[in-house]
Amino acid sequence: MKIDRQIGILSILLQKDTVTASYLAEQFEVSRRTINRDIEDLCKAGIPVVTKQGINGGISIMEDYK
Repeated sequence: MKIDRQIGILSILLQKDTVTASYLAEQFEVSRRTINRDIEDLCKAGIPVVTKQGINGGISIMEDYK
């Protein structure tokens, strides 16, 4: 279910500094596009998710939120 996956993503983001969309997609057995939609929904819910592109990029939550 979508909400279960989003709560799982939030839990992982709270535990780790930065993760990739590929890592999350593998963990939840969905596509990267689905993960991107879930991240967008988390942002709309007011959770300060930060994404960075590039070699050292990934998905994380703003430091002050933790």
